Order: sequence, then C-alpha cells, then structure tokens
Amino acid sequence: MKLASTAHTVHTWRIHEIAGDFDLEDVWALDTPGGPDDFGKLVKQFSSGNFPDGAPLPVRALWALRWKLGGLLGLDERDSGLDTRVGSLRGRLPEDLRDTPIGPDEDWLPFTPLYRLDDEFAAEMANRTMHGVLHIAWVEDGQGGYRGQMAVLVKPNGMFGRVYMTFIKPFRYLIVYPALMRMIAREWAARS
Repeated sequence: MKLASTAHTVHTWRIHEIAGDFDLEDVWALDTPGGPDDFGKLVKQFSSGNFPDGAPLPVRALWALRWKLGGLLGLDERDSGLDTRVGSLRGRLPEDLRDTPIGPDEDWLPFTPLYRLDDEFAAEMANRTMHGVLHIAWVEDGQGGYRGQMAVLVKPNGMFGRVYMTFIKPFRYLIVYPALMRMIAREWAARS
C-alpha cells in the first residue's frame, strides 16, 4: 500500500542525514507481518528475491524494454554510475555507519549496499537519469507487530532525469509497484 511521505519523514532514519538532498519519490507499506527481530529476513528476501524474473509478463516486458532502451541510449554505461558520474553516498556516511554490515551475501545488482542497522537498510544506484536510494525499514504496525516499509529517494540528473522520472511514473504506479508489492507479500508468506 502506498503511504504518505510522512510515513518515512516522521522517523529519525539515518538516511535523512545522508541523503537529505534527495527527493522522496515513493513510500510503501510492505505486507510482511513479523516480530521485532524479523528485519534481517526482509533484507535477505530483497536481495535474493525473484524480481523482475518472477513478476507477471507486463512487468517483465517493461523491465526488458527499459534495459534495451537503456543500452541503446547509453543510460547504464559504466561511466554513468556510482563513483564515475556521481560519488557514492558511502563518502557521506558518518563514522559510526562506516563499519556496519552492509547486508547479506547475495548480489544486490544494480544496487550497491550502503549500510544496515537493526531496523534500517539502504542501497544506492546511479545511471544517466538519476542517483537513487532504496531504503528498507522495519516499523511497528500499530497492532503490536512489525512490518516492512520501503522508500525510494531520487536525485534526478538534470532536466533529462526529471523528464525521465515523470515519464516512467505511470508505469511504476500502474504496473511495476503493484506487481512488486504482491511478489514481496507472496515471498514473505512462503518464507514465514
């Protein structure tokens, strides 16, 4: 379920001090009910999940089209990513976050993990259109339990990046995010 921006901004997440100049693009409640110590399972699920390969055909088609266009337009070339076009946010990490574990052993591509705490995880990616952060958190659900929450923070790359983010927004909301939310819930239920 999509949440208001305040569902993310009201918390004192460490990402606020690291990516305060990024736009908060999306906040989602994840259907991942659990206890106070289940956050590690959620981080592991994200890193080892089957998205987009296990998603419905329209999502897989959009994903394939995006990567094909990205290849043709040079959106994802090595010189457009982290530490080439933009510096990694790891350089902004406060001293106490630099030595935190960054996540499970699984491959996070296209994201690069930044840090992981008991209730918060962040990973970044960059290409010619934007520099983005995936923020996953573990929050109380108001009913004595906990659930995951996902936020996407973005710093568009100039006018082209802003136009690109505006162009893909309907596809994200109508096709990609609904499928992703269903997949997360299904995988969580299967693992629990």
